[in-house]
Amino acid sequence: MKPIENRKDINVLVNAFYAKIRKDEVLGPIFNGHIEEERWPEHLEKLTDFWETNLFGVIKFKGNPTLKHINVDKNLNHSVEQKHFGIWLQLWFETIDELYEGELADKAKESARRMAHFQFMAIWNKRPVDAK
Repeated sequence: MKPIENRKDINVLVNAFYAKIRKDEVLGPIFNGHIEEERWPEHLEKLTDFWETNLFGVIKFKGNPTLKHINVDKNLNHSVEQKHFGIWLQLWFETIDELYEGELADKAKESARRMAHFQFMAIWNKRPVDAK
């Protein structure tokens, strides 16, 4: 095991993680249904930018993940649940533990935990009253 040290390490983590996501019986259909096959490489680079910004403070990421999550929930008839984020977190932690250790690995876990909570609450708060 080694610590997360650079963008390359983050890219390895992101690619390994989303390979699991895409195969997961619950999350796979959601992600594969919203990201076209030919757009995955671009999406993985954007997610690498996101985590590089989050873990190293390198300002590379541009985008609005909250709006994306709200739109996915809307496209799925407001059916995204906490369990979806729980599976996402479980796979994220599992992937980190298989590849890395140390302070930044722990920071990646804690950041993901906070983000999962925040994203679900943002989705919930933007739902129409009859969908809550």
